[in-house]
Amino acid sequence: MTSRDDLRPALAAARPVRWEVTPGLVSYPDALARMESEVAAIHGGAPELVWLVEHPPLYTAGTSAHPRDLVEPDRFPVFEAGRGGQYTYHGPGQRVAYVMLDLKERGSDVRAFVTALEEWIIDTLALLGVSGERREDRVGVWVRRPDIEQGREDKIAALGIRVRHGISFHGLSINVDPDLGHFAGIVPCGIAEHGVTSLRDLGLGWTMAEVDEALARTFTKIFTR
Repeated sequence: MTSRDDLRPALAAARPVRWEVTPGLVSYPDALARMESEVAAIHGGAPELVWLVEHPPLYTAGTSAHPRDLVEPDRFPVFEAGRGGQYTYHGPGQRVAYVMLDLKERGSDVRAFVTALEEWIIDTLALLGVSGERREDRVGVWVRRPDIEQGREDKIAALGIRVRHGISFHGLSINVDPDLGHFAGIVPCGIAEHGVTSLRDLGLGWTMAEVDEALARTFTKIFTR
């Protein structure tokens, strides 16, 4: 497995990265259009971008989504995302980070980039007092739940990316304080045998602004120099 120390020199770049937080709820079609525009601009030499948003309640289908995993198709709007992965939920109280970086300047190793995104989530959660872990057989970042039942693990963060012209887009989501009941309309990422959790569900009252600050601090350790 690629180590954290191995990732930093391979994926760091001196090129400036814009950091943008949009208040309120951003519609998913608007987010897709914005990412398409930004990818084209970055391919043309514009600065890279990390864009932090929240969405209204909705489900997105990745390129590997299976219809049987959409349990309640009429509950919320469903959008074809074009990213890798299966079904996921986005909604208020969940921080979504759209990561548009030029991988041609960062080694062009997509697998290492995904590992770096996982490390970014894990490092961020550590700052917030949560021990997040990756699993080789399932995507995302997971939290052990001995407080509920022995051996249970819940998903606290999801990720899925797409690459065009060597530029990444889509990204990751961290459950800060969403309505966890909204996940019941899908089988999240096709994994039925585990649950979902959030910072609030774990008894932590971090605000979205505090989560954003932690994301910014840990991002620089992996992706900039």
